[in-house]
Amino acid sequence: MRVVIAEDNALLREGLVLLLTSSGHEVVAVVGTGPEIMPALLEHRPDVAVLDVRMPPGFRDEGLRAALEAREKIPGLPVLVLSQYVEESYAAELLGGGTSGIGYLLKDRVGRVDEFLDALERVRAGGTALDPEVVTELLTRRRDTPLDSLTPREREVLKLMAEGHDNTTIASTLVVTERAVSKHIGNVLLKLDLPPSDSGHRRVLAVLTYLAHTPK
Repeated sequence: MRVVIAEDNALLREGLVLLLTSSGHEVVAVVGTGPEIMPALLEHRPDVAVLDVRMPPGFRDEGLRAALEAREKIPGLPVLVLSQYVEESYAAELLGGGTSGIGYLLKDRVGRVDEFLDALERVRAGGTALDPEVVTELLTRRRDTPLDSLTPREREVLKLMAEGHDNTTIASTLVVTERAVSKHIGNVLLKLDLPPSDSGHRRVLAVLTYLAHTPK
């Protein structure tokens, strides 16, 4: 298979190249910074991309952002993301776009050659490869707050409600109908288990719940 590697650690980067080439795969591009990722992917259109989550220059989520962007610009591109630690929010965001051809492994897993190559092949074939520790984190943290039961769109609606916008403005902002907004709000109130009463009062309670469980 043809592979693009994005990893800033030179030792691990060269180790990945050696591992893949010795296993009969072709490494078509190797990059060490976030801004280099998309040009390499667009130029080479690999069978699979292996991307570190945190890359220069910011060492935040450059690799993840590139993975999400690549999946939009190259639909169906298989992506295997590597991370030093379990970062549940990153894993959840990556998986939120669909699980076909997606992998998320801790870097320690690379040292287990057979496991790593098997995960890479599964991702290339359109499957999913999640590190067991990542799965554990997702299962234990995803229901920590009442907001976790909301869909991304319902969260957007609730956020705009918290900012004080009415249904008309929310509909305009999200480019949906007011009827759709009303439906989302109804789902939010239901999922937050707010008592049936005056609708305006329930909206206030929903906003208070949002503010109470949103990081400052």
